[in-house]
Amino acid sequence: MLFAPSSVYDFKLKNIDGQDFSLAKYRGKKVLVVNTASKCGFTPQYAELQKLADLYKDKLVVVGFPANNFGQQEPGTATEIKTFCSKNFGVTFPLSEKVSVKGDDICPLFKFLTEAPNPDFTGEIKWNFEKFLIDENGKLIHRFRSQTTPLSPDITKYL
Repeated sequence: MLFAPSSVYDFKLKNIDGQDFSLAKYRGKKVLVVNTASKCGFTPQYAELQKLADLYKDKLVVVGFPANNFGQQEPGTATEIKTFCSKNFGVTFPLSEKVSVKGDDICPLFKFLTEAPNPDFTGEIKWNFEKFLIDENGKLIHRFRSQTTPLSPDITKYL
């Protein structure tokens, strides 16, 4: 029988340092999953993502997933990505290892998220900095395209 995940808590991931982690450690908080890139027009959203993480730290965790799927805009190594995010945007929220968010090598978490029912839309990620808002029980509750900024009322009204 194939593994059928019921929530984001069912996935095993690696952080930017190559260590195992699970989104289950954030059970009881909302989680904003974002596919990120360092050389994108939306890259300045890192600053707002950090601010969002700081403002709502008691009830939200932002997790960035660097991906090189769009225009080769995340070419760096894990060390380069981590340094870039810290130095340029003061990022302290968790980052995963670089993953693929579409195509044949899609990360299983993103396959799950792009297919999961939600009131917004399903389907393939179109660009960097798409956002998936997960509730306190590991279920996808809203999805936002890249143009929706992290501090937008479209997102913060759910926090």
